[in-house]
Amino acid sequence: MKLYRFLTGPDDSAFCHRVTAALNAGWELHGAPVLTFNQETGKTYAGQAVVKDVPGHDYTPDIKLSDY
Repeated sequence: MKLYRFLTGPDDSAFCHRVTAALNAGWELHGAPVLTFNQETGKTYAGQAVVKDVPGHDYTPDIKLSDY
């Protein structure tokens, strides 16, 4: 089974730590990161897709992706 997650958040060290934690849990980067700027708040937000192969499981919509 292949799992997909899209991590998002303010472009700060906490976001980088979330992506790093996912990589260390076996997730792999999928595509380039994306950035967007919110003019009202003056903040930049980042997003990064990650994927993971999990053998021996069948996909169901109730799977909690963060458990993998």
